[in-house]
Amino acid sequence: MSEAALIAAVVTTGLMSGIFLGFSTAVMPALARVDDRAFVDVMRAVNAAIQNGVFALVLLGALASSGVATWRYAGHDDVLPWVVAGLAGYLVTLAITFRANIPLNNRLDRTGPAEDEDVQDLRAGFERSWVRWHHVRTLSCLLAFGCLCAALLTAA
Repeated sequence: MSEAALIAAVVTTGLMSGIFLGFSTAVMPALARVDDRAFVDVMRAVNAAIQNGVFALVLLGALASSGVATWRYAGHDDVLPWVVAGLAGYLVTLAITFRANIPLNNRLDRTGPAEDEDVQDLRAGFERSWVRWHHVRTLSCLLAFGCLCAALLTAA
């Protein structure tokens, strides 16, 4: 059971890292090149599409499996520090997600249909802060993933 929880933590945290890294390295740089209307429309569409059961399962599965792995590896002085570091890094990722990125998403979504003169202001109030916080959560998730990989290698 310990190893299964750790493997699940590695897989789900790795999946989240990949999603975040994809946005940091491709999606947001691509959107930086489009006009304001396209940016706002695409971000609203992404915000709606990402709210699905598969994404929720992976997002929360990483937390749950990391928590179970922490509990199961208690007393394993070689593995536990890596698992705890992975869990801590993922908690930072979730804190940023729920305290920075999601509120920005919600604010963008609440504005309703934007007139042409409004989209520039909507984008300006969203993009810089969202991208900055997104890069930080990408790094924290990648660090969490690396720590969990180290835990798995140590446990082997």
